Amino acid sequence: MGKATVLVVEDELKLLKTLSDYLVINNYKVYQASDGLNGIQKYTAHREEIDLVLLDVMLPFVDGYEVLKQIRLSSDVPVIMLTAKEEVEDQLKGFSCGADDYIIKPYTLSVVKMHIEAVLKRFGRRQDILYAGDIRIEVNSKKIYVKNVFVETTPKEFELLHMLVRNQGKVLTRDSILDNVWGYHYAGDVRTIDTLVKQLRKKMGDLSYIRTVYGVGYCFEVAGYDKAY
Repeated sequence: MGKATVLVVEDELKLLKTLSDYLVINNYKVYQASDGLNGIQKYTAHREEIDLVLLDVMLPFVDGYEVLKQIRLSSDVPVIMLTAKEEVEDQLKGFSCGADDYIIKPYTLSVVKMHIEAVLKRFGRRQDILYAGDIRIEVNSKKIYVKNVFVETTPKEFELLHMLVRNQGKVLTRDSILDNVWGYHYAGDVRTIDTLVKQLRKKMGDLSYIRTVYGVGYCFEVAGYDKAY
C-alpha cells in the first residue's frame, strides 16, 4: 500500500532516477520532472494526488524558486527544497517563497526519506487520507478503498469506519460510537452498531481488523502495520 504521492523535480537525470526508485521501493508513488516548466505542468496535472514535492533549486527554464511561487498561487502542498547552496540567504529565500523544509546536497537517501516522513506527519498528509493496513480512507471525498479497490459504503458505514481507524488500537464502547456517529440525541438501539459492523466486515472481505470486545464495544487493530496517520 502506497504511503503518499511525491513529485520529484530534479534536472540531474541520474539523481532523479535514483531518488525516484528509492521512494518507489519504500512504497511511495512518484511523478518525475527534469526541469522547472515540466515540474509546474506535472503538478498542475496531478495536484489532487500529490502529497509532497521534492524540488531542486537549480533547474532549466524555470528555477525552483519560481516553481514554488507558482505552486503557492493555488496550493499549500508541502514542498522540500533540494539544493547545493548552503548560504543562509538562499535558504531564507526558499522559506520566504513558501518552502516547508530544506535539504542540502550532497545528501543520503535515508535522510531524504526521514525529512519526507517528518513533513508529512507535520502536515497530517493534508489530513484527508488515512491508511490502515490494506484500507485507505479519503476523508474529504468520503471514499473507502480496500486493497486499492473502491468499496461503496453508506454515510454511517463510512463514519463508523473512519472513527474506528482514527482511534486505532483503542477500545470504543457502543455508547461512545453512538454519540459520535449518530449524535447525542439518537434514540435508537446500540444493536444498530453491531449491524453496521457486520456490514463493514462483509464489505472488507477477508480483512478482520475490527475486533469485537465482548460486553464493551469494538477495537480496530492492524497487526504488523503502522498506525494510521
